[in-house]
Amino acid sequence: MVSRQHLDVRTITMGISLFDCITDSPTRTADKIYDKIMRKAGNLVSTGNAISAEIGVPIVNKRISVTPVSLVTAASKGHEQAIKALDKAAAETGIDFLGGYSALVHKGMTPYEREFIESIPHALASTAKICSSVNVASTKAGINMDAVAMCGKIIKQAALLTKDSDSSACTKLVVFANAVEDNPFMAGAFLGVGEADCVINVGVSGPGVVAAALKQCHGDLSEVAEVIKETAFKITRVGQLVAKEASKRLNAQFGIVDLSLAPTPAVGDSVAQILEEIGLESVGAYGTTATLAMLNDAVKKGGTMASSHVGGLSGAFIPVSEDAGMIAAAESGALTLEKLEAMTAVCSVGLDMIAIPGDVSEEIISAMIADEMSIGVINCKTTAVRVIPVYGKKAGDWATFGGLLGNAPIMEVNRKSPLKFISRGGRIPAPAHSLKN
Repeated sequence: MVSRQHLDVRTITMGISLFDCITDSPTRTADKIYDKIMRKAGNLVSTGNAISAEIGVPIVNKRISVTPVSLVTAASKGHEQAIKALDKAAAETGIDFLGGYSALVHKGMTPYEREFIESIPHALASTAKICSSVNVASTKAGINMDAVAMCGKIIKQAALLTKDSDSSACTKLVVFANAVEDNPFMAGAFLGVGEADCVINVGVSGPGVVAAALKQCHGDLSEVAEVIKETAFKITRVGQLVAKEASKRLNAQFGIVDLSLAPTPAVGDSVAQILEEIGLESVGAYGTTATLAMLNDAVKKGGTMASSHVGGLSGAFIPVSEDAGMIAAAESGALTLEKLEAMTAVCSVGLDMIAIPGDVSEEIISAMIADEMSIGVINCKTTAVRVIPVYGKKAGDWATFGGLLGNAPIMEVNRKSPLKFISRGGRIPAPAHSLKN
């Protein structure tokens, strides 16, 4: 499973609460942030490496998530100092990414939260490992369209500031509906306000393992679902082992195992390959949404039998640039943005790691976000948008991000203008089924 089928633990993510770092001084707040991260996570990387060597399973990433920084710096207005402290801590701990430069504005924004969101492009462009997210919608609150409009603008700004690296800052920025508080995956990880002081959340992977198991399955779709469930159980048990051991060694609370199937650009480690193994000529064909829905459900059923604390996003990811099968389908034209949007109704997250032409307007990006948020709000699920408008490139060109972020063909976007819709602002009210109390 490890050597041939790409089984790995995608990440150990340590969540660190920063509430006890709040002061009315930007400098003191930043110093306390740095000190606490170093105190809690100084041994995170070495501990992860040691566990990986002992059990013989790669642990690909070691990451940190923190309390949404907009909450921590509200008293001091010290987000500029905080980003420097976070960047320094990320470098000195040796982790891969640090998430939580985030804001929760699904119902409204304070004046400071507006200022904070406007700082995101510079924060991402000036740092290598810091990730950011903005929660702009929830089933209970509806969709904050003022925040949606701002997010289209900051995505374009982040893209411009990093135009010399295929607008790479946008790979570290995600816009959410119904963001979860224990997500170990980047770019959307942050530690929720209801979490403990220091928590270990583990994200497993293994699409290659599922695809290999399905190669031996020649039965009907009920049997296919059973094979996926059994394989997800095995993968999740590995994550449970790693999470419990890491928690004990790092003196942190065991949070959750996120059993999401997270692909990589490596051949044979693809969610698209699973869907094709089930019976599609190519992902994007009619039947793709149905097979993805079955996959997502079977993964959850198998995983919940393997751990009492399953959380995060847990299902199947469909990031285009990070999945060799998705890349091939997008390049051939079999997979379009419209089909990807339909798939997000049944997958773990949403429109993820999609490269689009750099001249796409900010209001079109905002409208893409609004569409995706509505899927999450109406269906009571987490959805997200992580699109990269690649400056200087057009549909059919390629963008290269490197590492797990991969590369992708630039996908064309419907250019009909939603400007009047986005300009109205305000809130899209919560759906009727939000009234459950």
